[in-house]
Amino acid sequence: QVQLVESGGGSAQAGTSLRLSCQAVGIIPNFDRMGWFRQSAGKQQRDLVARFTTGEDIDVADFAKGRFIISKDIGAHTVHLQMDNLQPEDTGRYYCNKGGARRGVGGYWGEGIQVTVSA
Repeated sequence: QVQLVESGGGSAQAGTSLRLSCQAVGIIPNFDRMGWFRQSAGKQQRDLVARFTTGEDIDVADFAKGRFIISKDIGAHTVHLQMDNLQPEDTGRYYCNKGGARRGVGGYWGEGIQVTVSA
């Protein structure tokens, strides 16, 4: 059993930065298919933000390219998401996922953490 514990997030002004962290509690063999999704208000779908696919390969959503960076701390079993130049449309609930599909289903999920960006 894997538990994903998210931290960071909160409120930010447009143009500023936030950093999210996700610690895997329990045994994980690797960081493959581990990363972040987000759900905007009123939407059911959880959209990919960025995640590790296999090894060091990374899959990043178009809206996140050039602004968000995903990284990992292997010893701490933690994945970070550095979000720079935040915009109001980045507002949403951000979820950590391990082992799920790119379309945002399956695997293990964290409880989610709110990010609110004001203009």
